[in-house]
Amino acid sequence: MASKLASPMTFQAGRIRTLKTSSSGEAGSGPVVYWMFRDQRVRDNWALIHAVAEANKANVPVAVVFNLFHSFLDAKSRHLGFMLRGLRQLGHRMQNTLQIPFFLFQGEAEETVPTFLRECGASLLVTDFSPLREIRRCKEEICKRVSDSVTVHEVDAHNVVPLWVASDKLEYSAKTIRTKINKRLSEYLIDFPEIEDNLPTRMWVLPENHSIDWDDLIADVLRRGAEVPEVDWCEPGEIAARDVLMGSENGFLTKRLKGYSVDRNNPCNPNALSGLSPYLHFGQISAQRCAFEARKLRNSHPQAIDTFLEELIVRRELADNYCFYEPHYDSIKGAWGWARNTLTEHATDKREHVYTREQLEKAQTADPLWNASQLEMVHKGKMHGFMRMYWAKKILEWTRGPEEALEISLYLNDKYELDGRDPNGYVGCMWSICGVHDQGWKERPIFGKIRYMNYAGCKRKFDVDKYIAYVNKLVRDLKKRKAENLLSQREKVLRSCVPED
Repeated sequence: MASKLASPMTFQAGRIRTLKTSSSGEAGSGPVVYWMFRDQRVRDNWALIHAVAEANKANVPVAVVFNLFHSFLDAKSRHLGFMLRGLRQLGHRMQNTLQIPFFLFQGEAEETVPTFLRECGASLLVTDFSPLREIRRCKEEICKRVSDSVTVHEVDAHNVVPLWVASDKLEYSAKTIRTKINKRLSEYLIDFPEIEDNLPTRMWVLPENHSIDWDDLIADVLRRGAEVPEVDWCEPGEIAARDVLMGSENGFLTKRLKGYSVDRNNPCNPNALSGLSPYLHFGQISAQRCAFEARKLRNSHPQAIDTFLEELIVRRELADNYCFYEPHYDSIKGAWGWARNTLTEHATDKREHVYTREQLEKAQTADPLWNASQLEMVHKGKMHGFMRMYWAKKILEWTRGPEEALEISLYLNDKYELDGRDPNGYVGCMWSICGVHDQGWKERPIFGKIRYMNYAGCKRKFDVDKYIAYVNKLVRDLKKRKAENLLSQREKVLRSCVPED
């Protein structure tokens, strides 16, 4: 799919790539459609800002569409419930406050989006950027199917420095991309215009029967993905995301920032983490907004802010870089040459334990620390970041080879983590098992030159027994609440069956 820089008037041209130009090479007279996917928010959304600006410039209406795939990377209730509850809030605000219609389709986007563009006579399609192959293939197909009169713009509203601006090649490590990103930060780490100050000047005429039955839609996905239920510790939506970042009671920047640089790698203190990863994954908050607000506090908390910005900007954008420029981002083929060689050389080394995927999924290993981390992920939907490294490396140690280890780790991560099916998750597993963005270490059995982690090392870093006790209590409490909820539902059903006098 050929790409070149567009020439928008609203913000930095580097944020936009033109994936397809109209046959005339000029803007058409039809409406503008924004296909929202990765950046599911109204506020601080460059793609939405661009779509509205282009519509106003051409004096045409604008609409937002979202496509709910039948099965996107096997997402479950945990993921779809969180996403749809956030979209319900977004859709209501879009239509009631901004007067921008919100359409939700179900099916394959390469069919639903071109059909909608054809029916409404659109001249411009604006879409989010994603480095994942499934979305890139989908966009390529959409560009083939839409009318010759349609132009397609892709906007990177997810990264602070747009991916293609930060680097035009696969970066070897954080060190190689950090300087490139920092050189462009002053240009791209800026405040956003308020969307309410740039409302559409032409209104979309909605059909009389246009409505979305959110309750039925959410109930349906919860039934189909019930194997991995929703979690209740993380409230979905833009408002909740903003509260986690800057809330007056327990906001990360307002109340929990001080100990971040010291305590973030202690699994016994999960509250030291920002708690933003689910919101960043679903685009319910902008990484640029998080960085912009955090930077204001650097004078008072320099170490914490520098550590946070390194994770938020450099490490996240390094993950996008890897998934965009490395086609085998979820395969041993995507490892650096030294890592592939050392893993191959040690693939047949004798293992003390060999577990099946089912045993690992059920936390049935001889390591109580690993079992606790797996249970934390299964029941809470979020494993502590430090434990994710240990967890994946032990899978390499306990399976028949690196290919199986990577396959199982990605399967479990994507199935249970609320922020699964994300470049950060792919790179996290590739770092742990395949040494991506890392260096070679002292050679040892099974791991070869891949960085090694063990139980003893964890004991030196944090209170292992305290962490295990914390997870066991977490699981007990969750099971208790689940039993109470089931009992309450049964009582409601029974009461509804009793005839009135």
